[in-house]
Order: sequence, then structure tokens, then C-alpha cells
Amino acid sequence: MVSAGEFTGLPGAVAVSHLTVYDWPAADGVCGGSPHLHLTCSEAYVVTGGRGAVQTLTTSGYEVTPLAAGTVAWFTPGTIHRLVNEEDLRITVLMQNGGLPEAGDAVLTLPPEYLTDPQTYAAATAVPADAPEAEQERIARARRDLALEGYRALRDADGPEPLAAFHRAAAALVRPRLAEWRERWRRGAEAAAAATGHQLDRLERGDASHLADAVVRTRKPSAGGKFGMCGWLSVYRGTS
Repeated sequence: MVSAGEFTGLPGAVAVSHLTVYDWPAADGVCGGSPHLHLTCSEAYVVTGGRGAVQTLTTSGYEVTPLAAGTVAWFTPGTIHRLVNEEDLRITVLMQNGGLPEAGDAVLTLPPEYLTDPQTYAAATAVPADAPEAEQERIARARRDLALEGYRALRDADGPEPLAAFHRAAAALVRPRLAEWRERWRRGAEAAAAATGHQLDRLERGDASHLADAVVRTRKPSAGGKFGMCGWLSVYRGTS
């Protein structure tokens, strides 16, 4: 049970990060990030500068959504997305269920042979935090190119089965982590919603005492950033 003042994370338990989309050209001549999907988190882009697009693939088909300063775009779990950088694309990213993306709620569109088990997948995708920056970049580029290989096969496939097979493989990969995810969700998004319910209950009783517990908090993004799936990522710690 969560008390009215117990949840103190960002509104709705969202996660916030700054993203500068990679300007690395791929085999198709397009600059951008690694295609992937999320299994339980909707994602939103608030474009703060530059120009580009997000390519998406769902059971409804392939789409391209232009992105420019001031654009807000979002999509639900299961949307395979590839960010494209056409000119210095910079984005503030809002993620549902803060904490879950950091706990692995994302699967890159690698070819099927890399999706057979968590160990094989991790070996193809992990970027060691203690490696020299040049080595981190090499690994991040290689996994991006590998994800693009699987992505192109899904996008160009005849019929729905290849995409359905990828969905099944992604779900199997994350299944060992679901208990951890559920606990993060309980401490975050569920707690945030429950706190609002308790506040409504109090107000119905004429009790405004929770207003006396009001606080103001701030966070700064992580210094230096890291090699994320779509670009150089600076996250806000301790907000969920």
C-alpha cells in the first residue's frame, strides 16, 4: 500500500534522457541508430533540435515519421523503431515505466541466430562500460549494423510470420527478468498511480493534509553520456 506522499519520482514514473542521434552512416547510406522494440514501455520523442525521422515497423506495416524541432511523437510497445539523423537531430526522450528500459526492456532486431538465448544476445549487444571510448564506439557501431541486418529482413519479408517470430523470440529473451521488472513497476508506475488514488480519497473526505508534504526536487543529466542504442545518451538518475 502506497501513502499519498510516498511516491516522489517524476510525474507518472516516466524516465527522461537527452539523446543526440548517431551521425554514423549505415550500409544503406542512412545515418542513425539501432532498430529495436520495447516490450512494456511506450516511448515519446520531444525534438529539441535538428532534423530527421523515425522509421517504424508494426503489424500494420512500415512508416516514416518526420522529426523536426518542436515535434512530439510517440509509439506503443511492440513498435520496431529506427531513428534517422538527417541534420544534428537532438531529442528529449520520455519513457513510460521509468527503470524498466534500464533493466533491459528493449530488444534489438538482430538476425534470428542471435536471439536464441540471453547469453548469445548479450554477447552481441553489450558495450563494456570500462572499455576505451574508441572500443565502445566500435562495438556500438557493429551492433547497430547487425540490428539493421535483421531489421531489413523483417521490413522486406513476405507475410507476417517473420515479425511474429521476432516478437516470440524477444518475449523469450526477457522472460527471466520479468520478476525484476514487475518489482520496478510496483515501486514506480503502480506506486505513482496508487498515490493519486489515495490523494483523491483524502480530498473526498475533506482531508488536504498531503498538501503540506509538498517538495521540490531537481536532477542533472549524467555527465558525458554513453553509447545508447540510438545515439549518445545522457540520463537523469534517481528520478523514478
